[in-house]
Formats: sequence, C-alpha cells, structure tokens
Amino acid sequence: MEQPNTNLSMIGWWKKVVIENYANFNGRARRAEYWFFSLGSFLMLIAFYFIGIVGAFSQSMVLTVAGIGLYLLLSLGLLVPSIAVAVRRLHDLNKSGWYYLIGLIPLVGPIILLVWFFTDGDRFVNKYGDDPKNPAGPVFDFEKDQQL
Repeated sequence: MEQPNTNLSMIGWWKKVVIENYANFNGRARRAEYWFFSLGSFLMLIAFYFIGIVGAFSQSMVLTVAGIGLYLLLSLGLLVPSIAVAVRRLHDLNKSGWYYLIGLIPLVGPIILLVWFFTDGDRFVNKYGDDPKNPAGPVFDFEKDQQL
C-alpha cells in the first residue's frame, strides 16, 4: 500500500504534479497537492513576468523578451498539468472531471470551483480511487480497541 506524502514541501508537491503526474487525469489529488502546485506555479510565473516588466522599464529588449518569453513558455508548459491536477482534485470530491467546465460560467462558476477546491475530499474509497490522505483507510474507535 502506498504511503501518503504528508511531508512534502511546496517544491515537492509541485514536482509531483509536473514530473510524476504531468498528464494524469486518473486518481485523486489532495488539497495540499492542488494548492501547493498552484502557489508554486503562480510564484514562478510572477517572477518571469516581473523580469519582463523590469526589462521594459529599463528599456532592455533582451531582458524583456527573455522574461516574457519564459513566462509564455512556462504558461504553455503548465497548462496540461494544471488541468490534470484540477480534474484529480474534483475526483477527490467524488465529482467528474467534466465539472471543471463549470468555471466557464461567468462569476458563479469560478466561485463554485474555488469552494470545491477548498473542500476536504472524501475520507473513504470512492469510484476514483483510495483516499490520498490515508490509503489504508480510516481507523475507527471500535477498531482501535480490537487492535490492542
């Protein structure tokens, strides 16, 4: 049985999504996996965008093109893993990945997705797989007494 990854840093979660699960739309993703990936991607994108803006203000064409070019390249490269981790996050809530398209509804859709992405996932096995927080399943009080 696979042990849950509870001791990963933000970089560890980001690498797990990008390297191990680049285009994996199957299974479930914990809240930590989704949000640390989102935060890491956001910080990297902001850094490259800032480099491009600094280059524009300093009138350095090389810095501007490098910053904005890397920003666009990273955005394009992170498109598939971003959708994949969102779909797996919805799977953790026992919802189909097609619910991600709710985000296309103006104003209401992104709010619904945001609430779902902050919601804790199912504690038990659902049709998309084991609980990523506790793959062995939860231990109930009456089970603890029997193990002693």
